[in-house]
Amino acid sequence: MLNILRKRAQSPLIQGLVLVIAVVFIFWGFGGNQGNNRTAVATVNQVDIAYQDYVRAYKQATDNFRQQFGGQIPPALMEQMGIKQQVLGQLIQSELLRQGGEEIGIRVSDLMVQEKIKEMEVFQEEGHFSQQRYEDLLARNRMTPTVFENDLKSDLRTERVTTDIADFALVTDHEIDRWLAYSEEEIQLHYVQLNAADFEDKVVIEEEELATWFAAKKENYRSEPKIRLKYLVFNLDDSMEQAQPDEEEIRALYESRKESYQQPEQRHARHILLKTNEGDTEAVRAEKKKKAEEVLALARKEESDFSTLAQEYSEGPTKDKGGDLGFFSKGQMVPPAFNQAVFSLQPGEISEVVETQFGYHIIKLEEIRPASVRTFEQVKDNLAVTLKKQNAKDLAFKNVTKAYEGIMRSGSLEKYSQEGETEILTSDYFARSDVPEEIINDPKFLNVAFSLKKGELSSIVETSEGYAILFVDDIQKPELPELATVREQVAADYTKDKAEELAGTAAEELLAASNEQGSLQQAVNELENKPEVTTTDFLQRNAPGGKDLPPKQLIQEGFKMPWKQKTAQTPVQIGASYYLFEVAERRIGDAKADEAKRNEAKEKLLASARKELVGSWVAGLQARSTIATNDSLLK
Repeated sequence: MLNILRKRAQSPLIQGLVLVIAVVFIFWGFGGNQGNNRTAVATVNQVDIAYQDYVRAYKQATDNFRQQFGGQIPPALMEQMGIKQQVLGQLIQSELLRQGGEEIGIRVSDLMVQEKIKEMEVFQEEGHFSQQRYEDLLARNRMTPTVFENDLKSDLRTERVTTDIADFALVTDHEIDRWLAYSEEEIQLHYVQLNAADFEDKVVIEEEELATWFAAKKENYRSEPKIRLKYLVFNLDDSMEQAQPDEEEIRALYESRKESYQQPEQRHARHILLKTNEGDTEAVRAEKKKKAEEVLALARKEESDFSTLAQEYSEGPTKDKGGDLGFFSKGQMVPPAFNQAVFSLQPGEISEVVETQFGYHIIKLEEIRPASVRTFEQVKDNLAVTLKKQNAKDLAFKNVTKAYEGIMRSGSLEKYSQEGETEILTSDYFARSDVPEEIINDPKFLNVAFSLKKGELSSIVETSEGYAILFVDDIQKPELPELATVREQVAADYTKDKAEELAGTAAEELLAASNEQGSLQQAVNELENKPEVTTTDFLQRNAPGGKDLPPKQLIQEGFKMPWKQKTAQTPVQIGASYYLFEVAERRIGDAKADEAKRNEAKEKLLASARKELVGSWVAGLQARSTIATNDSLLK
């Protein structure tokens, strides 16, 4: 949790730049196992990265991934995601940035770290830093102040170095002109779509040709393996009647979770936002602030309605709701200044103009909902359901364990079945893609079932419904069928395949006619069955495609066309359809766009230039550094 809080202190720009650095390391890699220190996971220019630092960083990374994925992550997936290598790369990156920052005179003092901690709302009480809260939160997260402050210092150093390097990036007016001319370019298309499905009635099935086609595609029709199971099922529902918890159990669970039922104080507020952008000039910002002060004066008049004013003047997303932000607790609002203003007001009060990165806010506090703790009676029923399910699961596990031990003592499932203590179920043969209704259609159950060999008994399998024990009684191996047994499906597939070929041929012929006639429309007019020629509106490169528009791929192909070329050289196949198109007209982008659009373009280009500059700088650091890793410690 605290690791996430540290990251929130960084701006989106810095997070984007750090991502670029990570990509650099992914593609550049590191040196081999050349370090002399066996207790270090890596050495960067003779500076060791300690194993314990790697272990702590790895734990933080895996905890974060588990939170994102809502629980456990299989070890195989963790390995596939390369988390160990990612963590090592980040540690090496941090050390390189520290060394590179020192070379150019960038350092982070302990005082800067302390000031940053004091600004973090999570460590504040009533708007002021609390040493006791700071220590308690760190202890709750099994972290010492020294470790936390070192981590934060590393984050701040990364932020300062990347910011200082990125600040050297420049974007010229000529680059903005070129970008606007490119991004604002528009084309109008004439296009025809030939669907394979429209040619299916033209396909004639000849038995000899169908047999030849089937022989080439025969592997596509190989049957799936089928298994026949004997199995025992222990469903949670069967244990529910015996699983009802008593009052004492429910109360004990409530006491163990009592802290989670604490509701912090919440406040209901409305706001009016006069938006600003990062590239706005001082004059623009001053005008916005002046307007906000005028609106504030209107809001403070006795007869004024704040909700109506918000609908009229606010430029934020809650405008249509009268600026209503609903209830929220302290720290939920991202801008600290906004959060601090709300929690300093009393119901009915209106704030001064509050400036944040989003613009100028006028805030009205509507209501305060005091901190509270949900009582036992309020959560009793939900806790009872939770306990009942857990008790049922425990009982089911107890029963399946007893059965499994019985099978082991008996020596086989067959001998155990003769004792008659538990019903043994038997399935018919079934394939993975065609599971009978009576079989548990659960991935865990099926994964185990189809991984066992004939005559093999599974271990205890946990499913979404309870537990099971499986025994594969028999396996039918996959078979290549004869044409006669699958002819209906083969004929349907053959028809679709040949219809697609016919559509492709028709597209090629129409394209040749179009080039000869000089236009797509004239070529279509010569056909007996005329496909529709669709004319689009003017489209830009970022047009989404789809509904009421040609496919996005077709739009992109249009923009790839040379300016002097009108008709595409080849049909464009998208799925089972072929498209022919011609660029009817082009309009170059307006390089002399209004100031707002030019500023937006400048910010995009500047962000790209910053990333490229930081990435190049880090790549340069790595290229002239000696980096050795001790991969044996990553296991």
